[in-house]
Amino acid sequence: MRTKFFKQIEQDVSFSADPQREKGRRSRYIVNKSKYRTVLVRNIPFLFTCDKYDKLQYLVNHSIVIKDDVIADVIPSSKIKKRDFDLVYDAGKRGGAVVMPGLINAHAHPPMYLLRSSMDLDEGESIHETLANLPLWEREMTQRDFALGAIGDLTEQQKFGATTTFSHYNFFHPVECASRLTKHNVINGISVATHVSTKNSPELIEKLLAENKNSHSKLAMTVHYLHKAKPSVLKKISAIIKRNNLLFSCHMAESREVVEETLKKYGMAEVDILEKYNLLNNNTLVSHAIHVKEKDIKRLVEAKVGIAHLPTSNRIHKSGTFPFWDYHEAGGFKTIALGTDSVISKSRLDILTEAYRARTTHLYVRTIKFGSLFKMMTVNGARVLHMNDRGRIAPGFKADLVFWKLKDRSFIPYDKHNPFTLLGNITTHSGRTVRDLMINGKFVIKNRKHQLVDESKLLNVLQNRHMRMRRRVEEGRE
Repeated sequence: MRTKFFKQIEQDVSFSADPQREKGRRSRYIVNKSKYRTVLVRNIPFLFTCDKYDKLQYLVNHSIVIKDDVIADVIPSSKIKKRDFDLVYDAGKRGGAVVMPGLINAHAHPPMYLLRSSMDLDEGESIHETLANLPLWEREMTQRDFALGAIGDLTEQQKFGATTTFSHYNFFHPVECASRLTKHNVINGISVATHVSTKNSPELIEKLLAENKNSHSKLAMTVHYLHKAKPSVLKKISAIIKRNNLLFSCHMAESREVVEETLKKYGMAEVDILEKYNLLNNNTLVSHAIHVKEKDIKRLVEAKVGIAHLPTSNRIHKSGTFPFWDYHEAGGFKTIALGTDSVISKSRLDILTEAYRARTTHLYVRTIKFGSLFKMMTVNGARVLHMNDRGRIAPGFKADLVFWKLKDRSFIPYDKHNPFTLLGNITTHSGRTVRDLMINGKFVIKNRKHQLVDESKLLNVLQNRHMRMRRRVEEGRE
């Protein structure tokens, strides 16, 4: 990790003093040790998770015991014996809280956050017009811009309940810096065939693997589109993945033009390219996957290739409609997760609104049940990212938890006799921010206030750097 760079970014956005913490009799928190290792989350009115068979379940009035970063037990609150805990969170106080596993975002571009409101991009007629304009802006961004943008992106995702994200971008250190500062779980996918950083290569990945053995984020390999990578590059990618068991990701069949360009350059479909270079397997995660033939959908499903479904991005860029039910009928539901894409492809980085978009997009064929959408944001996301210790609230799993205020317009009214209606409510009426958020056993957000990033400072620095970038872009056009 580049220590000087990290400290500079940390100074830009961190608190000058400890953030104000909730105190007094009304507090949900009882803090016995400021540096806590054991946590009791008690008296949870409603807890939602999936069991080991992926069956959705709700638990009423349960408690969670956490040791370090792992869930030690989930038991009825009545069975909690009096024990000393470093921190006790009373989820039954002040109207109560609904607790879920941390949500998982299977495809995002966090450093692009600084591009929000770049109208040259988000008013394009198609994804190709957007991509043509994109380098004009990204070339004017510095490594510091990318890092601060990634912090803005990840903290916004956290406010909406995400604790884990697959980042697809071109530079390792800015995203590593952001993940370390925010404590967010990040798969740090680095493109080795990109229009932004032409020096990126498979050899860069090997160098990053050697130099960043203790990184907070986890390295992965990506290309933007398969047809952008030369055969020699794909061969090297395949070899590195085999040696190091890395994830690989790419945008697939995002538009008909991409399909045609791939056929023109390679003489075969993208699924055939994956198979030829030993990338048609469960180490691969593809995003979009819209214009794929039925026979190739079956091949993707049989190979257990992960799919990141991005319905809002597809709609905004007029890319087409993901054939969700074709994948589902082929037996591929368990490997379909949801992603937000970037700020130029979505109004806000809220994975719950992405779930609702998926529901409304595909209901003309059949309706995706709310429980299925919940799985796409939790267990399915964990599965395709090979994070088998996340996505559930159960003993042995990492303590990534989202706390939503029950007495909130996102939830009420609901059917007390059928708590699953709460899932429908928060998916349909989302947009509210989390009350509290825990990642790896530590509260990152408490009382809707981020504990690691001074959001006021962050917003100021993002605005200032955005305007500097705009000026550089305009000067470059003169």
